[in-house]
Amino acid sequence: MFRIAIDRGGTFTDVFAVCPNNRIVTLKLLSQNPDHYADAPFEAIRQILLQESLADNKKDRVDFDRLTSIRMGTTVGTNALLEHKGERVAVVLSKGFRDIFRIGFQNREKIFELNLEEPFCLYEKVVEVDERIILYQEQCDLYRNVPIETASTGEKIAILKPICHDDVYRELKSIYDQGIRCLAIAFVHSYLYPKHELIVEEIAKKIGFVYITLSSRIMPMIRYVPRGMTSITDVYLTSHIKDYINGFLANFPRNFDSQKLLFMQSDGGLTHVDNFSGCRSILSGPAGGVIGYAMTTVNDIGLDRPIIGFDMGGTSTDVSRYHGRFEHKFESKIADVIIQTPQLDIHTVAAGGGSRLYFMNGLFVVGPESSGSYPGPICYRNNGYLSVTDANLCLGRLVSDYFPKIFGPNKDQELDYQAVVEEFEKLAVKINDFYRQENRKEMTVQEIALGFIKVANETMCRPIRKITQGKGYEISNHVLTCFGGAGGQHACAIARSLGISKVFIHKYAGILSAYGIALADVVHEETTPCSLIYRKSNLAEINSRINHLCTICENMLLSKGFHSDSIRFEIFLNLRYDRTDFALMITCPSDDKRIIECNENNFLRCFYDQYQREFGFLVHDRDVWIDDIRVRSIGFIRETFLPAEDDGHDPEPLCPIKTTNCYFENIGFVSTPIYDYGDLRHNHSIQGPAILIETNCTILIEPNCVANVTKQRNILIEIETEKSIKLSPELDPIYLSLFSHIFMGIAEQMGSILQHTAISTNIKERLDFSCAIFNSKGHLVSNAPHIPVHLGSMGKVVQYLAENNDEMNPGDVFLTNHPSEGGTHLPDLTVVTPVFYQHSKPIFFVASRGHHADIGGLTPGSMPSNSISLNQEGATFQSFKLVKENVFQEDQLIAALMKPEQHPGCSGTRALNDNLSDLKAQIAANNKGSKLVNELIEMYGLNVVAAYMDHIQKNAELEVKDLMKRVVLDHKTNVLQAYDHMDDGSILKLKIVIDPKNGNCLFDFTGTGEQVHGNWNAPESITYSAIIYCLRCMIGHDIPLNHGLLSSIKVIFPKNSIISPSEDAAVNFLSQTSQGNVLTSQRITDVIFKAFGVCAASQGCMNNITFGNSTISYYETVAGGAGATKNSDGRSGVHTHMTNTRITDVEILEKRYPVIVKTFRINSGTGGRGHRNGGDGLIRELLFRQNLTLSVLTERRVFSPYGMNGGNEGRKGKNLIKKNGVWVNLGSRNTIDVSSGDLFRLETPGGGGFGPIE
Repeated sequence: MFRIAIDRGGTFTDVFAVCPNNRIVTLKLLSQNPDHYADAPFEAIRQILLQESLADNKKDRVDFDRLTSIRMGTTVGTNALLEHKGERVAVVLSKGFRDIFRIGFQNREKIFELNLEEPFCLYEKVVEVDERIILYQEQCDLYRNVPIETASTGEKIAILKPICHDDVYRELKSIYDQGIRCLAIAFVHSYLYPKHELIVEEIAKKIGFVYITLSSRIMPMIRYVPRGMTSITDVYLTSHIKDYINGFLANFPRNFDSQKLLFMQSDGGLTHVDNFSGCRSILSGPAGGVIGYAMTTVNDIGLDRPIIGFDMGGTSTDVSRYHGRFEHKFESKIADVIIQTPQLDIHTVAAGGGSRLYFMNGLFVVGPESSGSYPGPICYRNNGYLSVTDANLCLGRLVSDYFPKIFGPNKDQELDYQAVVEEFEKLAVKINDFYRQENRKEMTVQEIALGFIKVANETMCRPIRKITQGKGYEISNHVLTCFGGAGGQHACAIARSLGISKVFIHKYAGILSAYGIALADVVHEETTPCSLIYRKSNLAEINSRINHLCTICENMLLSKGFHSDSIRFEIFLNLRYDRTDFALMITCPSDDKRIIECNENNFLRCFYDQYQREFGFLVHDRDVWIDDIRVRSIGFIRETFLPAEDDGHDPEPLCPIKTTNCYFENIGFVSTPIYDYGDLRHNHSIQGPAILIETNCTILIEPNCVANVTKQRNILIEIETEKSIKLSPELDPIYLSLFSHIFMGIAEQMGSILQHTAISTNIKERLDFSCAIFNSKGHLVSNAPHIPVHLGSMGKVVQYLAENNDEMNPGDVFLTNHPSEGGTHLPDLTVVTPVFYQHSKPIFFVASRGHHADIGGLTPGSMPSNSISLNQEGATFQSFKLVKENVFQEDQLIAALMKPEQHPGCSGTRALNDNLSDLKAQIAANNKGSKLVNELIEMYGLNVVAAYMDHIQKNAELEVKDLMKRVVLDHKTNVLQAYDHMDDGSILKLKIVIDPKNGNCLFDFTGTGEQVHGNWNAPESITYSAIIYCLRCMIGHDIPLNHGLLSSIKVIFPKNSIISPSEDAAVNFLSQTSQGNVLTSQRITDVIFKAFGVCAASQGCMNNITFGNSTISYYETVAGGAGATKNSDGRSGVHTHMTNTRITDVEILEKRYPVIVKTFRINSGTGGRGHRNGGDGLIRELLFRQNLTLSVLTERRVFSPYGMNGGNEGRKGKNLIKKNGVWVNLGSRNTIDVSSGDLFRLETPGGGGFGPIE
């Protein structure tokens, strides 16, 4: 009998088949080869059956009588999502939220991209249903007379507006009559109360809709946007997948049992064909790889070490971690679509064999663009692009004689080595021309190819560090299991870079995803919301819900033919601390029981252990909430294809089948033996360098590595790791690119730690933070791309501390927010840690900045619109020692946070516990950065690390100079000018003078208005942030973000102006900056871009909204329209320029705070018209349920966002409050008391148009 497992990937389709007599057949085909076959999986099956003489080559159909099963992982759903080839869909949602799934989180993925294209919209039509439920709040006087029901969690909900059947029927019938048959239904809070969605589903079924997805059924978890987008994605893809499946089955006899066909889901479990749906198909293929490496590695070498899976394919690389259980995540983003379903925790980086190679101003760049399977790399003979695969071929690491001959017009030629060498020679001319101008050493073709390989390796190391070091695991303790078509060529180098001493490569590494699919079990999951505190009194209810879900899961598997003794359950509780938004999905170690019940300690103890390991501390004296209960049931399939062990006899001596010249660093070309994997036996040992040829992959054993053959005839490579690397401080272009990745990776890991360890919504949910590394002078070296307004201003803070604090000792940590020290606005608290290394003075600094929801002052949120002194804006910190010689100064910190209450009308911080927790999170992030910097010094030496910090800055300087020279050529002048106004009439004026010969540049703000008696003065650091941001945007490609961007820039500030308020005034509390950071910064950006003429004005505002009282405080910024450019319309409803924070999900906001979001949609027509239209702003309406204080800080309510080159202006914004039935305009800035029942309406500005209307 035949049992076939298939992984249809983006480039190749891999097949693992067990044929009669247990003969194993493996196969690899191009996934797209339209001249030879229509469908790769079916063609693979046809070929295997043909080989066994069970099929006639002339027949269109094949005989499947002897087939036991087909198991498949497929990219059909993923490709349909990426290529926008799903079905026509309509979405049914709550009234007021028409555009909520277009707006998403409101942030932009690429913060330096000016051509902000609208994400593809998966749905064609929207039906707004006038229904609404809200969570019942005892202290709310509104809606006392509406029906109150109890949700599945036990929480009370209020039915504000029931479903009107007639209205819904009429709307859906209209959609149906337009030919749409797929419907997604998503109502606010339906995860708690699905009744309204069920009612609409029944109506839709009666009308005749074929595919209907309910958000409450697809993933009943809190957060409206991810849940709703998941339901849309599911119905968009499911019908497409069903069509593919039906077409696939049509190749077989009518009596073929479709239950023999199982599909791999994103969570790592198989499901029968009738249960396979769109949203669970996204990681179908990669999930097979995780199952494959986990089971094969453990089965062969045991589970004494955790395992890192490294799956390098043609277009990307997937990494994951396994240590006794599979790690899952519940939210991801693919092709701008948010997916909220259980999925294996796989991190993908755009670096694979097909990643394209570039040289840009001294930097070697790999990807993210891919040559794909067609046209593919140069060596594929399709006029493709220079790629990583080409580099390996050039270096002799791929051998054409042993690579499938599937290229050329007739798909029968080998890889084209000569074309690759010629293309590298062309690139070498370009690179060496550049180096001659810089008086640098020229490079050979092989040095260039190896350089790209090293950069690609570092790119792939970054996500591995994220899933290990970023989660508190020691990376060197892991085994690296490499697979995928290209993984074996990079395995040794990746391991050495990470300090890993063991690499495991399975004999089916080239098709391990297919093999993993063959090894997988059938899985069914159920999830339900919970909303119970983890305490003894709730255990009976918690366990009742667990058992109910287990019963549902068991019945499902029993219906598929499983017996009870073949079913096991994994129980998960989604736990979080009270008053936080970040939950951890926790399970307990398994025991002999089929169902693990929740007791007073078991899950709670696991939660504390994981929290402590990942975040470095615990939050004491807080309840732990159970947000969701998840049950994962596994139906074990008895048959397994894990091999038996070899007999252990001493093998015959191993002889190479050939030798080849292979190139290695510091050695050059080496005669390298090639071995046939089929000749390997247990106890064979191969000293590197060597190449192993397996049917579906090539394995490179590098020098100083030894490959040993295990009992199961797999490869375990012992790596001689390097504790230090000898490298000259002189510039090496390859290491320039490597250190760029390394420094950025450190900043990213700091950001990951901060996001996960923080308590507040601002940092954890809205991502209002930044992390960075600085040299000993306080100059920015690397800044993870978080919030642009922090870019230059953080450097000013660190410079001030470096120049003005002689008393810095190991174990000290500083806190500052004062404008005289480079601060922006007071809620942005910057934590700076000096890094020492065998020196009495700091050698580097690491810093993190986070926006704190409240630090005291006049109003909740610490961003009053009416403050006239700095004291009224909250607590101030000037070089405050937050940690003194490793001792956290908690008493002094609390005293400082409460100090504002000494001033009339002011309060101390209203969020003390959150302040303390978030500052500890910032310290933890800095500690991670400090540790990683010290490890880097241990590896390369202090002189080298310091030198490359300088080299990277000089490279950024070079980029800016080249940009300025291009500007002069494009504008045919070296003088550019622009001005704009704040809403109070203050002018911002800029004259830019460029030296056309050397690219140096002067930014002269002379003529800018005087400092104001208000709080929108901006310290000079904000202008530097704006300049850095604008320069990086105009450069147009990825470069290290650092102080070098400013090295060739001179800035003239008019003293005592709105962008350079008097330092004396600041110190004496007469000049305020709470709005300079969030408002004036945007206008500075507008003026710079206006001078360069690159884009029309975006909304020019952050739309800052704060509300609260003595016990709560909430802050948000709201998106608007983006300005158009020459090449692109502006995007609607997105944050632009100096901010990039997320919006809090409506369900979390309404659950945590006394407000109701009545409306959140795009304000159509507010973008300026032009050859390219500006993006539209938003409308957001908040209904208050308690008496609160509201502060509004906005701009562009008086002066419209400008158009560019003849494009029209965007529409101005507006702030309104409805009290007692009367609308009142609040103006640009205001602070008022609001009452229960008051309605706030925010209309954000649109972006300007570009070019005249045609």
